[in-house]
Amino acid sequence: MPHLFTPLKIKSLELKNRLVTSPMCQYSSHDGFANDWHLVHLGARAVGGSALVIAEATAVSPEGRITPYDLGIWKDAHMEQLNKITSFIDQQHSIAGIQLAHAGRKASHQQPWKGGGQLNKEQGGWLTVAPSELAFTSNETAPAALSSAEIEKVILDFKNAAKRALAAGFKVIEIHGAHGYLIHEFLSPLSNRRTDEWGGSFENRTRLLLQIIAAVQEEWPHDYPLFVRISATDWVEGGWTVDDSVALAHKLKEAGVDLIDCSSGGNVPNAPIPAAPNYQVPFAEAVKKGADILTGAVGIIVTAQQAEEIITSEKADVVLLARELLRDPYFPLRAASILGHDTTWPVQYERAKRPAR
Repeated sequence: MPHLFTPLKIKSLELKNRLVTSPMCQYSSHDGFANDWHLVHLGARAVGGSALVIAEATAVSPEGRITPYDLGIWKDAHMEQLNKITSFIDQQHSIAGIQLAHAGRKASHQQPWKGGGQLNKEQGGWLTVAPSELAFTSNETAPAALSSAEIEKVILDFKNAAKRALAAGFKVIEIHGAHGYLIHEFLSPLSNRRTDEWGGSFENRTRLLLQIIAAVQEEWPHDYPLFVRISATDWVEGGWTVDDSVALAHKLKEAGVDLIDCSSGGNVPNAPIPAAPNYQVPFAEAVKKGADILTGAVGIIVTAQQAEEIITSEKADVVLLARELLRDPYFPLRAASILGHDTTWPVQYERAKRPAR
């Protein structure tokens, strides 16, 4: 059997293979509500054979949205539609996960296909928040620095979101600590210039993430997995580094995190990122071996052979696919065929399992 199709048990759950649908923002919600687009988008990846389907960055508060059109989980009314999605994913013998997020200073933007620019209040935007009053780019409005009381509210928002996620039928939570959003902003010295207990030292800069994890665990069942996505490096001198990521991974493991999803960048504009196939895989390998924790690899992974080599070489424990699954929701089924593995197809599609001769 190809290593890519060996099951992976994480706590009480077993992933049927090592292919995971990465969270991918759809910017297609109104007031945070999921709709038919999300059902079809996420459901198609479950039908396509992903072992775990993680819903996009889902805002824990209205001000935590990247755009006004982000998925949300800040109120109970959001759960009904989300439950329809998790139920369908369940029926496909896949596992439903959700990424909980707060966009920090990168909030209040237009949808990417409308330019992605920062929105002012007249355009339906809002004042963003961050650890420090530092704008992401020079032409954007600087965020407000969060007070200690406001930080405590952010932590509570994540806790309440975890409670709703469980009620909505999700079985995996991923906390978004990457890509220049709020948690990453606290982690990196490039964006965190605080001099109180939330900034300065490595211990202080990691405090928010660790307290969010502790709060989430008060609501999240011990036997359900908890993931964290990090940007393993800022790609800029003086910023967050791979060594920092390994040190953080030790803390996350002690805190009960099960898997670290290793991405990179996003905290400063125009960082010199050498994007190429597998360019972020070494981060997953470094964190996995440096902290002895499960990791996920991401970044221009587009072939079955690439994914198989990552798992076979023990560079990571799962492969998270994003753009490739937008191009082909059935990549896992196709990868099994390419690698000579007889995987299970949905019964409705079995007649297409073997190409016509």
